[in-house]
Amino acid sequence: MQTFLTRRRLMQFAPLGLAAPLGAFAATPDQLTVPAIFPTQQPELVREMVSVSHGNVQRVRELVKARPALARAAWDWGFGDWETALGAASHTGNRQIALYLIEQGAPPTLFSAAMLGHLDVVKAQIAAQPGVQRIPGPHSIALLAHAKAGGAAAEPVLRYLESLRDAGAPPAATLTDEEALSLAGIYTFSPGPADRIEIAAAGGKLTFTRVGTTGRGLVYLGDRAFHPAGARAVRIRFTGPMEELLLSVHDPELVLTAHRTKTSG
Repeated sequence: MQTFLTRRRLMQFAPLGLAAPLGAFAATPDQLTVPAIFPTQQPELVREMVSVSHGNVQRVRELVKARPALARAAWDWGFGDWETALGAASHTGNRQIALYLIEQGAPPTLFSAAMLGHLDVVKAQIAAQPGVQRIPGPHSIALLAHAKAGGAAAEPVLRYLESLRDAGAPPAATLTDEEALSLAGIYTFSPGPADRIEIAAAGGKLTFTRVGTTGRGLVYLGDRAFHPAGARAVRIRFTGPMEELLLSVHDPELVLTAHRTKTSG
């Protein structure tokens, strides 16, 4: 049996800005048909939920009030760099949002405990699973950085993690500004309008962006090899002479090879 939402029911979401994602419904004069992805959450809402959980508490409350399950939302920013709404609040040190999301059903994590200053929780989890302090969070952000983001309330956690000497980010290889600029440009892997990758350079850092997606910062490993933030198993390599530079993505097998068609500047 076909299921429908009335226009009146749909418009209840309009003040929250939820009408646009629900606009995937095919309208008839009196009713709207259910989209093909139902009952999966609308991707636009999931992405917005994780995005605003970095700092917009008012919008977080609006979205969760309208769709309570969004308190547990997770989004892949690229290459499997999954981030939950609580993960976003945790690495930005947003205590108010983190506590609200937990109250609304988001499962607490080691990262949220570190930011919130829950020293007993952090110690117990590390004791139960030695070495867990070395596992990075979303975007490759270390557990130690989450404690720093928690400010004064997380100071005891920060001191404890510092005493372990391995809860921070591992050192990255050094990429000079000149080396970064030499790799920047547009790389094309097929004729489609979105089949291009922009490698941007700034401050000795590279950013990988496919047209229409969110840019991903690259961590330098040496010998013109990188991994995207939040995806240590992925390798992005630059090979060949500068005039015929190739970019390859391995995830972990070879995914694509792209030729540089335009240099930066």
